[in-house]
Amino acid sequence: MKVVITGSSGLVGTALTESLVRDGHTVVRLLHTVAKKEESKSGGGPRQRENGSPGQKSDGVRVVKVAWNPNVRDPEGEPFGADREKIEGADAAVNLAGASIAGKRWSEERKAVLRSSRVDVTRELVRSLEKLKDGPKTLVSASAIGYYGNCGDGVLTEASKAGGDFLARLTQEWEAEALKAEALGMRVARLRFGIILAKHGGALPQMMRPFQFGAGGRIGSGQQWMSWITLQDTVMVIRKVLENRAVSGAVNVVAPQPVRNADFARALGRAMHRPAILPAPAFALKFALGEMAEALLLASQRVAPARLEQLGHRFAQRELNSALASVLAER
Repeated sequence: MKVVITGSSGLVGTALTESLVRDGHTVVRLLHTVAKKEESKSGGGPRQRENGSPGQKSDGVRVVKVAWNPNVRDPEGEPFGADREKIEGADAAVNLAGASIAGKRWSEERKAVLRSSRVDVTRELVRSLEKLKDGPKTLVSASAIGYYGNCGDGVLTEASKAGGDFLARLTQEWEAEALKAEALGMRVARLRFGIILAKHGGALPQMMRPFQFGAGGRIGSGQQWMSWITLQDTVMVIRKVLENRAVSGAVNVVAPQPVRNADFARALGRAMHRPAILPAPAFALKFALGEMAEALLLASQRVAPARLEQLGHRFAQRELNSALASVLAER
């Protein structure tokens, strides 16, 4: 299988690339050529600069680097320039691009960056793929459970309605651009990621920081639901969606046992052998982070992986305590 990936140096993109290459597949990394620093969505962590020589092959020609600037397409209509032949014949594209949602406070300028790095980049990716003579037949595009907004104790499946806050509206626009690939005859799957747990990237290292100093605890009331999944299971889900042509539409990428924030804090404290007794007051978080605190830290999203369970997917980690123990044991 030949897979084109955007956001390939992010948390999820790196792990997916390694998994595909290890199993003998070819990965084409679309690398942004703009000079300014960019970030990746995958798991919420900052991305390394995607440098290197465009068109360079490595890892026994299993990884191919292709320069691609989604902001300035080739004036003659060739978005990939001389490297086009390296993309022709690809089986699928995986779109993981997007600036870190938790990287900075949500000023209007920051919101514009978050939108552009998701909505605009996805739009340009679909337009670029349209130019290929033998392009991918499948598009797997990242999304997020932020699609549902703040929903209290209600159980959310892929059929649940979208929310109305900034993150929900952003995610709806993001998915709408991916869906345009269906007009090209492509199978489109929209993966709504929950909180991805990994030791060396994403949200977990930031969550661990106060516990390392004995200052960990619940956030706000601690009653808000958190829907999580390990990085290992995230990659397994993406691989399943890539390989199963019957899967399209929205897919909640979360473990089957969401937990309340207070329970998450206690589980993380146990895994780290640290106390979890100092709560972070909601008012202080709102003052420090504004709208971002409401959407990312205080919102409640009790999400169920209904589609994955219908497909009979077997999670490597279904329960939080064992998942955290496994993740923290990683080197």
